[in-house]
Amino acid sequence: MEVVMEQILIKAQTLIEALPYIQKFNNKKVVVKYGGSAMLDENLQLNVIKDVALLKLVGMQPIIVHGGGKEITKWLERLGHESHFVEGLRVTDDQTMEVAEMVLGKVNKNLVQMVEKLGVKAVGISGKDGSTLKVEKKTVNGQDIGYVGNIKEVNVNLINTLINNDFVPVIAPIGLDDDYHNYNINADDVACAVATAIGAEKLVFLTDIEGVYADPEDKKSLISVLTLEEADELIESGFVGGGMLPKIKNCVDAVRNGVNRVHILDGRMEHCLLLEFFTNRGIGTAIIDSNKIFEHEAV
Repeated sequence: MEVVMEQILIKAQTLIEALPYIQKFNNKKVVVKYGGSAMLDENLQLNVIKDVALLKLVGMQPIIVHGGGKEITKWLERLGHESHFVEGLRVTDDQTMEVAEMVLGKVNKNLVQMVEKLGVKAVGISGKDGSTLKVEKKTVNGQDIGYVGNIKEVNVNLINTLINNDFVPVIAPIGLDDDYHNYNINADDVACAVATAIGAEKLVFLTDIEGVYADPEDKKSLISVLTLEEADELIESGFVGGGMLPKIKNCVDAVRNGVNRVHILDGRMEHCLLLEFFTNRGIGTAIIDSNKIFEHEAV
């Protein structure tokens, strides 16, 4: 009996600890960029969607921006079409664009289905819907990489309409140029652009690493909090490379453009969103403007 009562008290304490964060983020917009291994493991996928549903049910306004790169690669391989990348961006010819849109559409509706199954209303869209994402052709060091879009403008009308009618928007990273041609867009870019445009309180990236390391070779060098100035220094130091470099640059841009805090979390950790939003410590790496107040006392 004593053990049972102790377990109940621990649960009660957890709920009390979450209370100030529930109050702080009530009615606030939060963007979750969903990608990496958390999209491929069914158990992790369900946990992420449960977390998002809970954020919605306690009064937040979550928006999901998802990728699907590994799934696109898998389907291209089935068609005998080899994938090529330039600085982390998929070279996107006509066939690749067609496959990408089909795969992202499937991923999008599967996520909507999972959210709806938990009793939360959701609508899946791409950047084509309501001209949400206007793009121009993106090149890398002057190199043509096909139908890869650089975001020029985010039209928030449809996103806000969905939020105001109690839906969770689920956004696939496809956009249109001025001539209404389809473009594949890096999902990180979409998450940052959407978060900035809607004035999100938080932007969270679910990744396959625990966060940002001062030294990538030393797993004990995880950085809990990076100010904008420290992030700039880390970028200039050359220690950050690969896919993390553009991600950190995106995070810095988002904070400079008005997003309160950006977090890089390990999406492979069960309920990582709840641990970040509702506990005193938080997890992963937060990128912040040092002039703003921390909501996690420990940082």
